[in-house]
Order: sequence, then C-alpha cells, then structure tokens
Amino acid sequence: MPKKRHWFFDSHKYQVRSNTLLEYTDGHVIKTHSHPWHQLVYASQGVMTVRTPEGAWVVPIHRGVWVPAGTRHSIEMSGAVSLRTLYLVPRLSRTLPDEPRVIGISPLLRELILRIVELDSLNLGIPAHAHLVWLLLDHLHVMQSDAVHLPLPRDARAKRIAAMLQKQPSETRSITELSKLAGASKRTVERLFKVETGLGFGKWRQQVRLGHALRLLAAGDPVTTVAMEVGYDSISAFISAFRMTFGKTPGQYFRAA
Repeated sequence: MPKKRHWFFDSHKYQVRSNTLLEYTDGHVIKTHSHPWHQLVYASQGVMTVRTPEGAWVVPIHRGVWVPAGTRHSIEMSGAVSLRTLYLVPRLSRTLPDEPRVIGISPLLRELILRIVELDSLNLGIPAHAHLVWLLLDHLHVMQSDAVHLPLPRDARAKRIAAMLQKQPSETRSITELSKLAGASKRTVERLFKVETGLGFGKWRQQVRLGHALRLLAAGDPVTTVAMEVGYDSISAFISAFRMTFGKTPGQYFRAA
C-alpha cells in the first residue's frame, strides 16, 4: 500500500497541487471520500473504476477521470496502477464540469500533467506557473466524456436488475426474464433505464460487460476467459464489441498501452 501524502492546501498561495506518483496493486481500493477541490486523476498504467452514488466510471489506460469538488467517490484498481492526481481550486473557473466524467488524455495533456507533478504546485503569481494553469484549463474546458460510463437507475425495480447484472456480468437471461424477476414489465424496465440512465437497456448491459472486461484484462486474464466471464457467446463477438467501443482489439489496446 502506498504511503499517503499529507499537505496543507493553501488555496490563496497555490491554485493547483499534485500528488507524486503513486503505485497501487491489483484490487486495492481507495475508500469513499471527497475533496473540497476539483480532482483530475490519471492512470498511466492499469485500469481504475471510480464509483459515486450516481454511477460508475471505468477508466482505461490513456484516460483520466474528472471528479468535481465535494463529490463522494471511491477508486478500485485493476492490475498494477500508476496514479497521478492534480487538485484544482474551484474558483479557478466556473465553467468546469460539475459532474464526474472520463476523459481522453492527449499526448500534450499527459505531458502537462507530468510537468505539474514535477513542480508539485502552481501559483498564479509566478508567470511560468500561470501559463501552465491556463493551458491546463484550456484542455479541461474542451474535454469529452468517454464511452465507459455506467449511470445507475433510481427506481427500485430497475435497481434490482442493475445489481444483478453488476454482480454477474455473464448473466444471459433476457430483459423479459429479468423484468419478471424484478416485478415489472419489459416495457416498464426499458423505459426506466432510458429515462433514468440515458441509455437503452441493451447499451447499459454492454457497458457492464465491457467495463468488467477491462478490469479482468488489466489484471492479466486471457481474452478467451474474459469473453466467457462477461457473457459473450464467442470470442469473435466479444472482440467485435470491444473494437467498436475502443477502436482496437483487446490485444492491440493493451499492447499499445
């Protein structure tokens, strides 16, 4: 378990702070907590799962997660994870996102994060630091959400189905069968998922499977095993779904990382 760094966050002197490189082992969980400042978390190795009361974000390699100030969240590591974190004073910008999201980390943003980690903190009163702060904000203002997001429904019936599928991603029962178990009609469940999560049931179910697949692959499980573990009938079907979401096959994706 990595050593925790404690420091007094002087928001009058420093507008951006960072943690030095932290290394976590597979399965490590940072328990639910919150911060009074915005947080940008980037893993240069491994896969993170960030959970909030509203949903979960699976953060693959080459992605980061934006966690707004005050958001209660936990982070679970899959595979060996190298973590870098930036903290931003909320008053830096009123237009930064007010909800968590997974973002792509461009080569330039990656180098910017690494440079800030080297400096430890940024003070707007120092011209060279101010330039880095505004460059960082420019990147954050245009950041795009990633596809691996699992918003949670609020209705008790839909929540029962969601809990079943999260616990057992390989579940193959149809939406009709699952709806009966939850005490609702198929049409009602489809409507609840669409209205409360913004995703159709089939898309939501695929997110569960691909998110779990990322965690298993990061931990070193072979593709054949992962495909079966997340409920795909064949390896080719799993690889096809993975490629459509991430632009690469599982092997290409992790080799590139």
